[in-house]
Amino acid sequence: MASQKRPRPASGQARSGTATKPGPGNASGRNQNGQSRNGRPQNARPGQGKAAGSGRAATLAAEAPGGKAAEPRFSAPAWVRWTTLVLSLAGLGVSIYLTIAHYTSPKILDCSANGLVDCAKVTTSSESMVFGVFPVAVLGLAFYVFMAAVNTPWGWRAQLPAIWWARLGSVIVGIGFVLYLIYAEIIQIGNICLWCTSVHVITFLLFVLIVFAATFRPAADSAR
Repeated sequence: MASQKRPRPASGQARSGTATKPGPGNASGRNQNGQSRNGRPQNARPGQGKAAGSGRAATLAAEAPGGKAAEPRFSAPAWVRWTTLVLSLAGLGVSIYLTIAHYTSPKILDCSANGLVDCAKVTTSSESMVFGVFPVAVLGLAFYVFMAAVNTPWGWRAQLPAIWWARLGSVIVGIGFVLYLIYAEIIQIGNICLWCTSVHVITFLLFVLIVFAATFRPAADSAR
């Protein structure tokens, strides 16, 4: 008798007779890329993707454009910080000199006494006393002691709004007082003091730099 040929198994059946399920996933529900059907990695722990995403968001938030760290709000460029410190120390030195001259003798002031310039006349006039009690030189000394303190690297580094606004408010009051002193020298006394004028110029430069830092720097930080 002729031998009968055994039928070949269908393509969807294994040779052992068991059928395999069609589709990319296997019996455990994972695809060929090692991912489960819900889209999570095979070995991922609960909350791992969320933590990684939040860490990435924090890193991006802490970085400024260009990969540089964002500067604090209550700060200023390095050149502003160092320039204000140098100006404050210069103003402090001149204020100490004028205070010593006030309590000793105006003759120690190395200043001309001819024509418009007369330091001794200005520093001994009634306008050199505020309300007849406080010497202008002493007020200038107190102002520059404060400015030298808040304009140090530690003063700029301290992220305290009180220091920021105290620096800004003091320099605004200072430039207003300087305008009054210029008026008193030219209009009321009729002479100017070169040492006083140097303090006026220093105060004006400090005013420009500190107002610049207060006006533009926080706006640039908040826009990031």
